[in-house]
Amino acid sequence: MRRLAIANMKGGVGKTTTAVHVAAGLARRGQRVLLIDTDPQGNVAHVFGLRPERTLKDLILGEAPLESVVCRKVRERLDIVACSTASFALETQLAGQMQRETILSRRLRGITSYDTVVLDSSPAMNLLSFNALLFASEVILPVSMDAMALIGARQTLNGLQEIRELWPDRPLRLTAVLPTSVNPATLATRAALEAMERDAVMSSNLYRPGIRQCIDLTYAMAQRATVWEYAPRSRAAEDYDGFVDFIVREAGEGAHAQEA
Repeated sequence: MRRLAIANMKGGVGKTTTAVHVAAGLARRGQRVLLIDTDPQGNVAHVFGLRPERTLKDLILGEAPLESVVCRKVRERLDIVACSTASFALETQLAGQMQRETILSRRLRGITSYDTVVLDSSPAMNLLSFNALLFASEVILPVSMDAMALIGARQTLNGLQEIRELWPDRPLRLTAVLPTSVNPATLATRAALEAMERDAVMSSNLYRPGIRQCIDLTYAMAQRATVWEYAPRSRAAEDYDGFVDFIVREAGEGAHAQEA
């Protein structure tokens, strides 16, 4: 089972949009996918129009098993664990608890009914972010075309390295740095891409051409739909299709490498 975390310590870079489309895109390709929202802003539930009685907070606190917090068949082959603002209090509620950074991993231990779990993370290195990253084995780093997003990306990469050092037994690799809101005609995009090319870690994992700027993504989210449902011929639909294909190929190449 693949475990993909979508992470960047800067908000507004397309994390939730990417998490939704990676999860939905893999489900469209026949995979059984669980999308877990670990951001207390709860944007995943908003995108899909969900109002679940049980959320990630109940799972983390042990007040409900996974089976009762999963929203099933939100789309074909796509299930969701939603988050809400109630999770903002988890830092305080779990203060002093041993190994609180790995609670989610323990709650999800033995999960076998999915091909891929996708985790949308908070724009901060908080308790829920640690839980998401310590459950994940791969990270996708969306980066919008502005200087603050680049700073957030570098902070995230530093955080990933710290996690590898503190928990060396937990594999965590950077699968892709994903440029979002790309408009090659603007100076901001060109400057951001050039900066990523100069960074050794980002450049070696950079997915080009990224996700082009497209108003249909905004409209799709407002209509509680994926871009493939709202505007299947848009450039955003084309770009996310290409990126999901890349994610699928990465899984195949990784399997071949292990066999070799």
